[in-house]
Amino acid sequence: MPIRAVLWDIDDTLFDYTGADTAGLAQHLRDEGIGDRYGAPAEALALWRRLTELHWARFAAGEISFQGQRQERVRDFLGRPAMTAGEADVWFDRYVEHYKAAWALFPDVLPALDALAGRYRHGVLSNSSEAHQDTKLRHLGLRERFEVLVCAAELGVSKPDAAAFLAACEALALPPAEVAYVGDQPEIDARGARDAGLIAVWLDRDGGRGPGPEGVHRIEGLDPLPGLLAADTRFGARSGIR
Repeated sequence: MPIRAVLWDIDDTLFDYTGADTAGLAQHLRDEGIGDRYGAPAEALALWRRLTELHWARFAAGEISFQGQRQERVRDFLGRPAMTAGEADVWFDRYVEHYKAAWALFPDVLPALDALAGRYRHGVLSNSSEAHQDTKLRHLGLRERFEVLVCAAELGVSKPDAAAFLAACEALALPPAEVAYVGDQPEIDARGARDAGLIAVWLDRDGGRGPGPEGVHRIEGLDPLPGLLAADTRFGARSGIR
């Protein structure tokens, strides 16, 4: 069966999440007057990222709500366990304003989407919320390029669970074998997509992170993607792209 659609991850695939998070958090801490509390900016970012992963895992497991995982990140980051939900929300919202000011696409995104336009249908599967990612895609001028936007917060299940990938395929009314998934995480995105029966493409923008899971196509930028999809190499056979 031919590939008929491409499902996309957003953060660090289409959108430079790491760059925006780095710049946004640093500016936020300066504005809050706590820029020196955590040592170097890299140390503050590392702590913020660890807490993000910790509390996102709790959300993915159904232990807390989407908003709750944000509140817990703030409490732990500031060392203020008694902080009210409202106070945590306001602090997080101030951070988001700095984060949003740094939003940008990777330079290879628009050329790749233009090259694929008309040949494939497109959708998004994200481990976030529809409200957050819809706003982001509209701000970046991409929302109209995607037929469907499927997100973990509303779906009730997140990547790498096969149910998340299958729900996105169902939204496109296509079987998994006719859908390629492009994402930056080798396990959450690539292995998850592969195990759900999709054609898995791991976008390793940093390079040097190893070969990735078996049966996954690895690329270091989006320029080779149109050729990879056109070649239609699949079902466990690695492409020649490294």
